[in-house]
Amino acid sequence: MQSEEVIDRFRRTGALLEGHFVLSSGLHSTQYLQCALVLQHPSEAEAFARAVAARFQGETIETVAAPAIGGIVIGYEVARALGAKSIWTEREAGRMTLRRGFTLRPGESILVVEDVITTGGSTRETIDTLREAGARVVAAASIIDRSAGRADVGVPRVALATLDVPSFAPDACPACLRGETAIKPGSRKQ
Repeated sequence: MQSEEVIDRFRRTGALLEGHFVLSSGLHSTQYLQCALVLQHPSEAEAFARAVAARFQGETIETVAAPAIGGIVIGYEVARALGAKSIWTEREAGRMTLRRGFTLRPGESILVVEDVITTGGSTRETIDTLREAGARVVAAASIIDRSAGRADVGVPRVALATLDVPSFAPDACPACLRGETAIKPGSRKQ
């Protein structure tokens, strides 16, 4: 799947939004990728997952892990395409954790999958949590990379589409300086 096709699928499903947004990282941007709107269509989720899984053919991936909540659907679908187990991490008291009885074997090979990477923060937190549990994180993947390849998560990383969408600290955001109100359309409200 080519980058242009990925972006077209986001546009077609209304998942690529234009405006003034607060990202989960706290940064502000004029574009927001509402992955839930594209991933609500199982055929789209399956197509993205097969494209991600194809990048890891020949690799030993026992488990796919995703940060909740945005990564769960695509993580599950990638795990299905790879014939692997699917788990997720979630925040508890502001810290990424493994809950719900998920356990890992020492050295278990894991691919971390996210819907969108902007700074790589959630992916890095997930990788740290998995490593603390004894796993071996072999790589990370996402549908979209908003960082234009700049986000460093500490392991090799792939994305189906890479965008260079400027994001700004709130005190340096041009829209904020014009007095425009930012909205936070994502799942994480803190």
